[in-house]
Amino acid sequence: MPDVSLYWFRDDLRLSDLPGLAAAASQGAVLPVYIRDTDLGGEWKLGGASRWWLHHSLDRLQRDLNALGVPLILRTGDTLTSLCQLANEVGARQVYCSRQYQPWAAELERTLRDALQLQGISLKRYPGTLLHEPENIATGSGTPFKVFTPFWRACGKAPPPQQPLPIPPLSTPPGAIASESLDDWELLPQTPNWASGWDTIWEPGEASASLALTKFLENHVHNYGHGRDVPSEPNTSRLSPYLRFGNISPRQVWHAAHNAKLFEPGRSSSIDKFLSEIGWREFCYHLLFHFPFMPNDAFNPKFAYFPWGSDSQRLRAWQNGKTGYPIVDAGMRELWQTGFMHNRVRMVVASFLTKHLLLHWREGEAWFWDCLLDADLASNACGWQWVGGSGADASPYFRIFNPVAQGEKFDKTGLYTRQWVPELAHLPDKYLHKPWEAPEAILAQSNITLGESYPHPIVDHKTAREAALTAFGTLKAL
Repeated sequence: MPDVSLYWFRDDLRLSDLPGLAAAASQGAVLPVYIRDTDLGGEWKLGGASRWWLHHSLDRLQRDLNALGVPLILRTGDTLTSLCQLANEVGARQVYCSRQYQPWAAELERTLRDALQLQGISLKRYPGTLLHEPENIATGSGTPFKVFTPFWRACGKAPPPQQPLPIPPLSTPPGAIASESLDDWELLPQTPNWASGWDTIWEPGEASASLALTKFLENHVHNYGHGRDVPSEPNTSRLSPYLRFGNISPRQVWHAAHNAKLFEPGRSSSIDKFLSEIGWREFCYHLLFHFPFMPNDAFNPKFAYFPWGSDSQRLRAWQNGKTGYPIVDAGMRELWQTGFMHNRVRMVVASFLTKHLLLHWREGEAWFWDCLLDADLASNACGWQWVGGSGADASPYFRIFNPVAQGEKFDKTGLYTRQWVPELAHLPDKYLHKPWEAPEAILAQSNITLGESYPHPIVDHKTAREAALTAFGTLKAL
């Protein structure tokens, strides 16, 4: 009987540059499997938008495997029980997988390894979702980094990521193996279908990820250095959902970017800036691995005493894009309608929630977790704590984005705001980001009635800023 291995897909839904899959294929027949463990992650199980991307990624992966004559087995249940049972069904002697770094991942992998060993089966775990393993990058004293710049500098001094691997030749064990139907998992929204139209914006999967990277490096990266802050222009890669689900690997991105530098040296500075954003993703995982409490608790312990407010009405206004501040509302509506938000605008809306409304960063973290296609535990937690002032290498507490100034600076033409807040479409540029200052005649000409067709600001910027500084000032004595 030929040697059989299971390959356990997780957040690595692709076939190329997958060290664990290549290792499994080198040993003989491979049976790929994805386990839908509905209890894994607890409060951080997949949100609605992520389930949409997962469905389409698995559908694409199934089709790619079927083209090679290999099935993808889908099972629902406890991960440990499901993998042990399937391994026994097919007589597998090894289970291969890519390593994960969420707070629950290491314990799951240890428990699974021990349970499989009792059955004479080995668990073989490989890197595959980061450029560098978190424990391999450390300060001179051997401690984890807490500041991004020296962390990324240390990554630059480490051995470069290995070249990406091609899709390995795959063979599958004979005989039919029971598999569930992806459609039966009901990962897609039904009633209502709030993701209607997303398939015209996004195409999950490995081939689409590769195409998106190629288009970005060929057509847009040269504008990345200065243009990445302009939400109305296509200067960002929009690769984050693909990276989140492993439709593409970070080292595929890293090597493609470095190759682009060789062919077009004039783009080097913009490409380096882009790569530093890949570095920020690495930094977030470095922090999550070493400080697994970050999704729930402040990295800076002083913030355990911060006087966060509680106002469900203001929270709903923020979630629904009805704060009365156009750039904030545009971002929140883009998120709801597309499952995505431009990174500059993410910082603006996060600052507004935590510093204008004084609502806990965990409220924003939870909303993003459910609504973002790229909802990633490490990046989400680090990003919210960075803006809120409580994180590692955090934005200073006194940095409070003025939403009017941010709109005027980064959406000068108003294209972004008018797209997502169409009720303001006819307002002149002068008043677009502060409609409350527009004369009544201008509002009437623009078909705007404040308080009816568009809300009044739910807070006054100056008053909110002073309140935030007072609240943050209470931490100084701690």
